[in-house]
Amino acid sequence: MTAAHPIDQAWLSTGSTGAKNYDEFPDETEITRIIEANPASMLGVEMPAHTPEAVAADLTFEQALPAAAERLAALKEAGRFAAFGDVAVAYRISGGEEPVAYGVFCLVDTAEISSSAEEPGKVIRNEDVFIEKVKQRNELNQRLRHLLSPVLLLQSTRGEELHEAIAAAIADAGEPVAVDVDEAGRSHEIWAIGGAAGEALTALAGDGDLIVADGNHRSLAAQVGELDRFLAVVTTPASVVIRPYHRLVKGLPGSASQLVEQIAQIGATVTEIEGPPETPATGGTVVVYGRGRTWEIAFAEVEGSVVDRLDHARVENEVFTALLGWDAGDKRITYVGGDYPASWLAAQVDAGKADLAVLIAPVTVPDFIDVNLQRLKMPRKSTWFVPKARAGLAIVELPKA
Repeated sequence: MTAAHPIDQAWLSTGSTGAKNYDEFPDETEITRIIEANPASMLGVEMPAHTPEAVAADLTFEQALPAAAERLAALKEAGRFAAFGDVAVAYRISGGEEPVAYGVFCLVDTAEISSSAEEPGKVIRNEDVFIEKVKQRNELNQRLRHLLSPVLLLQSTRGEELHEAIAAAIADAGEPVAVDVDEAGRSHEIWAIGGAAGEALTALAGDGDLIVADGNHRSLAAQVGELDRFLAVVTTPASVVIRPYHRLVKGLPGSASQLVEQIAQIGATVTEIEGPPETPATGGTVVVYGRGRTWEIAFAEVEGSVVDRLDHARVENEVFTALLGWDAGDKRITYVGGDYPASWLAAQVDAGKADLAVLIAPVTVPDFIDVNLQRLKMPRKSTWFVPKARAGLAIVELPKA
């Protein structure tokens, strides 16, 4: 039986509403600049405390929620979205460095979410979350009665079939409902697929294991809010690439070099190298940069599961927790996805906005799959999948509470 279904009440963009998802910004002031430049951007609804008006008035997230509801209503009234009933929404991303990506916006049964081996379900959530983000996402869902951005699910059982089926559905569907070009020049296109074709597409999309590639917070918010279904884009293994996920750290109790000395004292091999930092090509070595100095760090071998051996886990457990006494959710740690190059992180450190940068090689797809098949959890913010589905292209109206 499938876990995916057509969308009962979809609102599809007619243009200019597409945006990065809320968790794609290491610098939140960028959100405000984007909203100011494009008031139709879904970021103005999704991140209400970061609109220019809310920032000027110093509003909290909760205080800004009423304005988010008004902004969404105004966008719909202005014709920025068109209503569609009982549709699957085929999705294509092209024009970037990655292969052409296919996916389908649909609704997925919340009851199918499994976060451990003890929980049955087709939707495998594999990463710990930050509870405050889940709380805000649930508050947004409940206040607006709309789901604004999708959970990205990787169809790991029938991926090749789904890839071909979406491409075929698009070929038969004519012109797209909307086209949105992102910051990297990729074109994001959507098509409304109704009737038997839409039913067949979602039936295939929801048949087999669905791994949460992006949107762990959104999926948990659906559970917390007791939603029967959540908005997802089901994509295929051939449509995604995993890029690095780095860290910027500020507020160190000492200097970057002192922390590096402590890392050496716990058994890691530390080598200072010349030149600016670069992302490690493969796992096993982490690069640390602190104003003008770059170090390569190889942690001592450790026994345990595939998760225990991941560089992300070693940094979280042995540096942040053991040496600094910080939780992974500490506000002094900023998680920076792979859309930002090593040079950007170094510039943040050189400008005094961070004390050091930690550059980590991307998790391999085999390791990611291995973790999920074992129903283990990935370290927080360890997989940056590209290309990402744009928020604001397809949103879902929920029944009134």
